[in-house]
Amino acid sequence: MEKARQLGFDAVGVTSAAPPASAEHFRTALAEGRQGEMGWLTRSVDKRSDPQCVLPGAQSIVVLAISYALEPDTLTTDPIPPPNAEPRGVVARYAHYADYHDVLAAPLRELSEWLDQHGGNGRRSLWYVDTGPILERDLAQRAGVGFVGKHTNLISRQLGNWFFLAEILTTVPLTPGRPATNHCGHCTRCLTACPTAALTEPFRLDARRCISYLTIELKGSIPEALRPLIGNRIYGCDDCLAACPWNRFARTGRLMKAAARDDLDQPRLLELLRLDEATFRSRFAGTPLLRTKRRGLLRNVCVALGNTGTLEALPALDVASRDSEPLIAEHAQWARSEILRRCG
Repeated sequence: MEKARQLGFDAVGVTSAAPPASAEHFRTALAEGRQGEMGWLTRSVDKRSDPQCVLPGAQSIVVLAISYALEPDTLTTDPIPPPNAEPRGVVARYAHYADYHDVLAAPLRELSEWLDQHGGNGRRSLWYVDTGPILERDLAQRAGVGFVGKHTNLISRQLGNWFFLAEILTTVPLTPGRPATNHCGHCTRCLTACPTAALTEPFRLDARRCISYLTIELKGSIPEALRPLIGNRIYGCDDCLAACPWNRFARTGRLMKAAARDDLDQPRLLELLRLDEATFRSRFAGTPLLRTKRRGLLRNVCVALGNTGTLEALPALDVASRDSEPLIAEHAQWARSEILRRCG
């Protein structure tokens, strides 16, 4: 669809609105509890299993890819900083931008309206960007946008791993593309790169061990056994994605480039630990980090300090250990103990 490329989307594919073949695998994962505390997944099983439950009468699904890669790639992803360095945190690279939900809303709305206008009377389209109850990776593979890799994320032979997905469900009949085939071969770099062994086998993720889940989706206390494995990651984790050799084809996308936020690369941990509710909201307004709320982000900051901080972090952790939010206080006390154990 030339219109999609004119609007800045980096790749586009079309598939039918038939149920995805992976629906049963999705139900099995939920039955095994691999979703952790992400209860919203269990509340939308039928819709995720059949697009007709989302948009009755849907005939086609347009799948769009939006690159968030940077050229040259200057982002720091090393979870272990040099000795005696100022303690800093690592943020997943997709969050080094203004919130992509906001950035992509306008072009998605325009493309959706264009489809309605060119599809004939009574046509209807419904767009999502990582928000709709659909199995988007499987639909993207069926539309030919990319293939699901062994790390369970979508891989594009033109964009690597660094891209968002968005979808438009429409009652307009469109010619579907050819499904993508898997090109992982014998490579297992993503599996060995996972710090917490959350990828239990190829194409199988236990979210309960995933650092992205632990630092973003999990609302309560991070299991103590997993805390040392998090390093200084304070929002998400890119390790399995960064290990993929297909990233050699990644390129900067037009839509996200203007929304880059340089201040989200390697934020100072002690500075973050001093944020009150008002300054937290002000600093991260319009970014994905707002999603964790202050309690979640400072919880993660405490874990990162426990893993990489020095004795100089103790005064700030002492203050945090008396925070009115019990979640922050608990993790600050743990971090203090870890630093004393490690540094004497």
